[in-house]
Amino acid sequence: MDKKFDIIIYGATGFTGQLCVKYLSKNASDINWAIAGRNKGKLEDLKNRLSLDVDIFIADSDDHEALGEITKNTKVVLSTAGPFHRYSSNLVKSCVKNLSHYVDITGEFFWIRDMIDLHHEEAFSKGVRIIPACGYDSIPSDLGTLFASSKINGPVKRIESFHAGQGGVSGGTTETGFSMGDLKLGKKMNDPYVLNPEKSVSKEQKALGSDSVGLKKNKSINSWTGPFIMAVSNTRVVRRSAALLELNQNGYGVNFTYQEHAFYKKFKTALLVTSVTLLFGLILRTPIRKLIRPLLPKPGEGPSEETMENGFFDSFFTAELDNGDKKLFRVYGKGDPGYRVTSKFVCESALTLIKENEKLPGGKEYGGVLTPASGLGQPLIDRLSLNGVNFEGPL
Repeated sequence: MDKKFDIIIYGATGFTGQLCVKYLSKNASDINWAIAGRNKGKLEDLKNRLSLDVDIFIADSDDHEALGEITKNTKVVLSTAGPFHRYSSNLVKSCVKNLSHYVDITGEFFWIRDMIDLHHEEAFSKGVRIIPACGYDSIPSDLGTLFASSKINGPVKRIESFHAGQGGVSGGTTETGFSMGDLKLGKKMNDPYVLNPEKSVSKEQKALGSDSVGLKKNKSINSWTGPFIMAVSNTRVVRRSAALLELNQNGYGVNFTYQEHAFYKKFKTALLVTSVTLLFGLILRTPIRKLIRPLLPKPGEGPSEETMENGFFDSFFTAELDNGDKKLFRVYGKGDPGYRVTSKFVCESALTLIKENEKLPGGKEYGGVLTPASGLGQPLIDRLSLNGVNFEGPL
């Protein structure tokens, strides 16, 4: 199918969407791209403010015909329109129908499960790559695990990751977190392997697949470790990657297990952040969240330029081999992880689909509801390595 555009950014006027627009305008002058969203006035204002020479598409999230105009005309849709369970489901459906690849920045793993159930088989049969979680959720975790495994000769028994970062919070992210309290997710929230293909989890993996972690000192990285707020999504994405790669004979190890933590240099910091994280989680599950929500950033608002510039992310990975040996790896970079880095991650994911399609994992015809590691893999690692993201190890 002939496509006029390489990439269309849907949700371009949101906080992260605007960062993506700026990233492509600076780093992708050799491709044909456009912007899309629900509000014509805001899109035109963005185009004029940034002096962009791009086309505009107007489409509400429930307007199937207008979404079809987007997906019929582009090779890749890059969506920043969250909460994704509210605004991107019909967009994914349209991508599969009209043979357009798709990337986004969601951390809503329960919604990814819905997309797998609804669209994986058709996307697989058509060679369409639907790749959620291409932001800070869950690129460092997923590609860090892939990178560590690729540097080890032989199967990997277990990888544990440890994450630290500094940045701000936007209204879109806040809205997603608070909207989850209104959903009845049930078992989806508690199953560590909820994103895995059917019959891909062994008894050993089930026994060692818990996401429950406590505060403790870790000698490998000389830090205190504890629960990581994003682990509930990241771990499930990494486990799906492992299963999909195993199906393609490129897995990490037959009974591979994965666990994720935050890390801190001081015990007091670990205790404080863990306590606040647990308190926030409790608030999201109670009606109190409706009183707290108006006090936090609104959709479209986000951290200052200074906050985004001074931010960073840092991730360590300990890989345990079958013989008990352990090796240490690291992925890190500058910039606020949730916004500056996330916009880079998702834009480079879209560009990988356009520019590296001959090198993609599984071959050109491979498709489905995939993950960054299984759908973009080493070509994305290579692109990020040239753009300020450091992959190191074994250390």
